[in-house]
Amino acid sequence: MRRWHEGWWPGALRIDSPNEGPRPPSERITLVVLHSISLPPGRYGGDAVQRLFTNRLDPAAHESFAALAVLRVSAHFFIRRDGRVEQYVSCDRRAWHAGASRWRGRDNCNDWSIGIELEGLEGRRFAAAQYAALARLLRALALRYPLQEVAGHEHVAPQRKRDPGPGFDWALLARLLRRRRPVLVPQALPHAA
Repeated sequence: MRRWHEGWWPGALRIDSPNEGPRPPSERITLVVLHSISLPPGRYGGDAVQRLFTNRLDPAAHESFAALAVLRVSAHFFIRRDGRVEQYVSCDRRAWHAGASRWRGRDNCNDWSIGIELEGLEGRRFAAAQYAALARLLRALALRYPLQEVAGHEHVAPQRKRDPGPGFDWALLARLLRRRRPVLVPQALPHAA
């Protein structure tokens, strides 16, 4: 197995996003924030998420894209329905994924978290291949960074966001993570901040 290189995981397809920046000096990465996205909403496959994260989304391609095309956002990782993993930002850098956020009394989660998007729609179920890929990625991240917890975007920004939503199986993720070390603590509480 190839090794990490400057925050890039060898198990993912690298697609560089400009929507990133430096982390604050000596900031420890202790949190993973899970998100869900599908573009257009409810449609899977295609390259619209990749185009969003690389500032190439055509606002005329779908009626829902007009408001999104002006955003400058990206997660570190995107896990497709079939379990393929794409990486957009080095984990050593800050991706623009959580926005205004707070967790355990700390603001600005982008500074100290890694963002993982799952291809899906909030409230709907996710694929078995995605859970397997997510568990594999989380184990790799926990071996590399001092991660302590996994939370949803809905937990770090409860007034604004609802993803990954009630269709995400936190208990399944916890079981998959317990099978092999290291163990992270997934959060399923609606407001644990």
